[in-house]
Amino acid sequence: MSLVTRIAAAAVLVAATISGASAKEWKVVRIGTEGAYPPFNYIENNEIKGFDIDIAKALCEKMKVECTFVAQDWDGIIPALLAGKYDAIVASMSITEERKKQIAFSKKYYNTPASFVVPKDSKITDTSPEALKGKVLGAQGSTIHSNYLEDIYGPAGAEIKLYGKQDEANLDLANGRLDAVLADKVVLLEWLNSKEGACCKFTGAEYKDPKYFGEGVGVGIRKDDTDLVAMFNKAIDEILADGTYKKINDKYFPFSVY
Repeated sequence: MSLVTRIAAAAVLVAATISGASAKEWKVVRIGTEGAYPPFNYIENNEIKGFDIDIAKALCEKMKVECTFVAQDWDGIIPALLAGKYDAIVASMSITEERKKQIAFSKKYYNTPASFVVPKDSKITDTSPEALKGKVLGAQGSTIHSNYLEDIYGPAGAEIKLYGKQDEANLDLANGRLDAVLADKVVLLEWLNSKEGACCKFTGAEYKDPKYFGEGVGVGIRKDDTDLVAMFNKAIDEILADGTYKKINDKYFPFSVY
């Protein structure tokens, strides 16, 4: 074999090796979720449950992969994905332009508005920035809701308090330390229907501005894993088409969240 032939053969072998290494065969997909955002994700009897979890399991079944779940505090959920702690985020994460600078997303798997809640004896009915000047407003930190309060309501004169978990903001509202909380309307509805949330009520408008609230909720995935993005997109289409999505939706909600 001539030197040129040997070099060409070696180049083909190296190319094949590199190609094989980059074309990952997904057999197990590790899912990161928060576990503190009912009814979408929560921990009960040491098991992660909720709408997000049931959707993730259905998607993994369509993709013919094994799902494992990892609980992760919200403020570290994207860094942990980028560090390789898991392969995808299924945690009610809204698809926003800011987040798309760091990670890729699947197409949406639900889309619900944001809303304010206030104590039942509150006189707040107008939730415009001007009307809430001087009020103390709460939200879970590192969320679309906290970004909206900090950008729109803070400059208008409201005091903004941020929390590590949604439950902590709700508790401060119930205990009179906040005038209002902004969060996903479905998450707040779950709380208002509980014993702890009997103190409070919805008020004002619903909020859907895509600049802040995004294009709906999707699966967060590392940008390099384009094959995994395609797999999730195909699986989302499949569960919508065959009735699986509706069955999961109806288990949790008396209306469509899609």
